[in-house]
Amino acid sequence: MCGICGQFNFVSGELVYPERVARMAQSIIHRGPDDEGSHFDGALGLGFRRLSIIDLAGGHQPMSDDAKKVWVVFNGEIYNFKELRSDLESRGHQFRTNSDTEAIVHGYKEWGTEVFSRLNGMFGLAIWDVDKQRLVVARDAMGIKLIYYRLQDGTLTFASEIRAILAAEETGPEIDPIALNLFLRYRYTPSPLTIFKGIRKLAPGSMLVVEAGRCIEQRWYDYTPTPFDGPKEDEEAAKELLNLYEAAVQRHLISDVPLGLLLSGGLDSGLLLALMNRYGSGWPAYTVGYGETFEDDELVDAAATAALLGARHVLVKIDRQEFEDSLPKIVECLEEPVASSSIVPMYFVCQRAREDVKVALVGQGPDEALGGYRRHLGVYYGDMWRGVPGPIRGLLGTAIKRLPRNETLKRGINSLDVQDRLQRYQQVFSLAPGPQIDGLFRDDFSYAKLDHSLVDAWRELVPQMEYADELGGFQLLELRSSLPDELLMYTDKLSMAHSLEIRVPYLDRTVVEFAQRLDAGHKIRHGTGKWLHRKVCQKFLDPRTLRRRKRGFAANVVDGWFRSSLQGKLQEMLLDESSLMFNLLEPQAVQRLLREHRSGRQDNYKLLFSLAMLEQWLRSSGSSCAPVVSQL
Repeated sequence: MCGICGQFNFVSGELVYPERVARMAQSIIHRGPDDEGSHFDGALGLGFRRLSIIDLAGGHQPMSDDAKKVWVVFNGEIYNFKELRSDLESRGHQFRTNSDTEAIVHGYKEWGTEVFSRLNGMFGLAIWDVDKQRLVVARDAMGIKLIYYRLQDGTLTFASEIRAILAAEETGPEIDPIALNLFLRYRYTPSPLTIFKGIRKLAPGSMLVVEAGRCIEQRWYDYTPTPFDGPKEDEEAAKELLNLYEAAVQRHLISDVPLGLLLSGGLDSGLLLALMNRYGSGWPAYTVGYGETFEDDELVDAAATAALLGARHVLVKIDRQEFEDSLPKIVECLEEPVASSSIVPMYFVCQRAREDVKVALVGQGPDEALGGYRRHLGVYYGDMWRGVPGPIRGLLGTAIKRLPRNETLKRGINSLDVQDRLQRYQQVFSLAPGPQIDGLFRDDFSYAKLDHSLVDAWRELVPQMEYADELGGFQLLELRSSLPDELLMYTDKLSMAHSLEIRVPYLDRTVVEFAQRLDAGHKIRHGTGKWLHRKVCQKFLDPRTLRRRKRGFAANVVDGWFRSSLQGKLQEMLLDESSLMFNLLEPQAVQRLLREHRSGRQDNYKLLFSLAMLEQWLRSSGSSCAPVVSQL
């Protein structure tokens, strides 16, 4: 795991200043404290920071072939690099190191950009082809690793983090008002946008090809899930899924440094620990929580799982004061506002894990791929709702809309009557209706209000939904947008803030592509989500663990803080009319949300937390990513 950066003056051909690339690399030293490197070729400059995981002695980057015709900087891990190496050696390629990076170098020489389809792993990388004077910048299929870039006046600047791009700039960043509107609606900024004008995120499975004075963005990964040829029996499907899980976990355990596990009290990380035990024992497992007084605490459940499976359990406890006091530094790590309350526990559990290990596995993925969220139930049973006669459906819908709180249910009911598939999915994702978000903005920022009904980039995903059922199409959107742009983004940033590599075995391409081919009945059955995943878990976990309800880090905790008292830093940000957000938003509209939430009439805690995170981000004046509000 590392940090990469670079600049290419592909139109003017002007030399890249080494001190500029050095500045960029220094800004992401936390991603790679073990080594550094750079390479310059006229109008091109590449920078690199290394966190040594595989081939500690021989993995220095930028790395080239013997002829120095192909250069690579690479952040991530390629889990099948040994198989690739064997294949390439049979084709006459000679290797100098035991590094997975060298498999990319020779793979590109053999197959060009087709090499990306052969890589099983996570990556953000850049390849410089000397003979063709071509630069290729690419992101892995699942979007586990990040690539940011700015394209301006014939110059491409790219990096693993936004701060490295800003280190190459002479002026401060400005907020993109459209991206801000989308953040308030979804609590993250969908690719390819970022919260900053002119800085973009490379979408998962995409690449930039810069050649002959042009920069073209295109998808290298256009996987379109197709149903299996015939009905797949339950036992057969469970066996195949287990085999895929086992192979993925074995691949993800390859390392020349110590590994551990981030352990929650739920099924996913419990099964992951059980599978890890097939290839070792006594793994260190790290759990974060708020102590026994909080409803959503996971410490007791996780301790029971660790004891059952023989892990060395390490507890991390935080309280409300630590939560609020830590927000400024966490926001600085994130670079963009992200309104998941899980960011705080993630920061602290990664901090503790790094004291012992350099690599930690995490159980993210089954919820998105196999139907583990409550919203999946609504999507799955949507056809049943649409089959109810219109008058009865209208009466039920009216009754539901009159319920106090239950905003998620209300939005889900509203979405079911929307005919356009993608717009229907969008309403399920939204924290609030578009007009309500628009109404938060001051009248003099009317251009920040969206005049379109859908995130434009999502339309590009429609062809990949051709054969997917209703639930499968929704999950494809999650796997291409909310998962990489929110959950995986903050996991990467907060782990690498402590120089800790996080690996996600359940997001191995073989696992995800299998899950995408399953029909909805293998994911949700009898009102239970992740049905097939649970069937696999039954082979490893005890009945008590299987019965545990799904818990979300900090969700009810933060909700309670907004409802219980006007005291506390989060509420103060929303009530203080000198808060920076009110240069953009209407104080009365924001404070109305808080009053309605505290009264119990509406459930606005997610939107309120988004606003608090926005304000905290705007106040991050000590950060290299501090925005220029006045230039909106």
